[in-house]
Amino acid sequence: MKNIYSIISLIILTATFTFSCQNLDELNENPNNVSETHPQLLLTEIATNTFQVEGTSPLYASRMLIQTGEENDYQYYKWGSGSFEAYNDLRQVTKMIEEGERIGNNNYIAIGKFFRAYHFYQLTLKFGDIPYSEALQGETNQTFQPRYDSQEEVFEGIITELDEAAVLIDPAIFVEGDIIFNGDASQWLKLINSYQLKVLMSLSKKTNVGAINVSNKFNEVFNRGPLLNSLEDNAQLVFVDQQGSRYTEFNSSSYGSSMFMSSTFIDLLKDFKDPRLFVVAEQTPKAASAGLPISDFNAYHGGSPTENYSVINETLVADGNISKVNSRYYTNPVTEPHNLLSYWELEFILAEAAVRGWINSDAGEHLKNAIEANFNFYRNHSWEMSEYLADNSVEDYLDQSEIELNGDIDSQLKLILTQKYLTSFLQGGWSAYYDYLRTTQPGFEYPTGQTPPKRFVYPNQEYNNNTTNLEAAINTQYGGNDEIRQTPWWLK
Repeated sequence: MKNIYSIISLIILTATFTFSCQNLDELNENPNNVSETHPQLLLTEIATNTFQVEGTSPLYASRMLIQTGEENDYQYYKWGSGSFEAYNDLRQVTKMIEEGERIGNNNYIAIGKFFRAYHFYQLTLKFGDIPYSEALQGETNQTFQPRYDSQEEVFEGIITELDEAAVLIDPAIFVEGDIIFNGDASQWLKLINSYQLKVLMSLSKKTNVGAINVSNKFNEVFNRGPLLNSLEDNAQLVFVDQQGSRYTEFNSSSYGSSMFMSSTFIDLLKDFKDPRLFVVAEQTPKAASAGLPISDFNAYHGGSPTENYSVINETLVADGNISKVNSRYYTNPVTEPHNLLSYWELEFILAEAAVRGWINSDAGEHLKNAIEANFNFYRNHSWEMSEYLADNSVEDYLDQSEIELNGDIDSQLKLILTQKYLTSFLQGGWSAYYDYLRTTQPGFEYPTGQTPPKRFVYPNQEYNNNTTNLEAAINTQYGGNDEIRQTPWWLK
């Protein structure tokens, strides 16, 4: 990743040079109303915003964290309205595409289509039907109240835009302003294709999306490639110890107070004798006081995500018998990169596709590749824990009978998705939760009467500003009931 401050210096230098070449008439133009800019400046900002860690909310929902200071809505499955904030990011993406068209650079257009696909994918998974075909047309068509496209139409559009991006991008042309792949357009092509496979796997409950056959399209993209094929291909934001560029969770006070690890996550790691437990969690205070080594699995304990928070506080916390998040996540300003899509996640997706019969490939080999890559990722970026993730540790882990892919399809999918889940702590945002909604794997506990939500309620602002179109979408999808447990199209 390029140093963001170097990029800012370049921007200042460019602006200074441009100013020196202006004639006197141009000095009369309004400097606050800039109609053109190089898309590289927009790309830097878009990528920085998009690749950040999404915080703790998905970790509560995915049974990785619990709260003992108060009732957390995400932990107890009581959340409400979501946000359309992503449309602000999409406005920047729209401008980058326009500027790419203006200067005749297809790579910015292609990367813009990728970011469109990413943000619309996140939005539709969050809500269901969303404004898509008429969205972001306020300036061009004066469309300020866009209609809602069906979720199926949105998914079909996302897949199509990723196809278009793959055709447009020129791997030989350097991408200025790229803080993710350092200007290597060939890496963006790998990401575009690989992300398309992720979107298609999200539709595993569907045979077709519009005119697209899901499994056939997956097989086509898999064979077309290129795809992410090593850790060096990870679509990740690397953090640096400078103001504005540090790890997203650095200095967050919540980690050090009443936030603890969930027994769901801790127990799975212990069941597999998984040394990545030492990377993500701290020993319990009781175990540390007793002098148990870090590598002792008995030194770690989580709290039930369904138990009343005050009970956990009065028992496990008071007894010093519950683990916190490993302090490196909030005390190390660089910690580890955050992956929007990693090589190991793609390998898990390919393993699932092979088991489902979508591709002719070795599911066991993909599973092994995924686990090994994730071990190596932590070894590379959690240097203080690297001794527990040595080559022999990986080999021993993979040699366990519990890691072998055998049995029926459901058993194989359970293992793949459980292993995938174990790699998603502070990585990939809501992906683990969406996988659970799609497959019920791994099993999540939830309070009686509080089944896992399948979506968010639409933002209040939409009720005020786009009432007619919103109400039509709610009536069509959910019989007029904008509620978190209504089932969107992709899960039917």
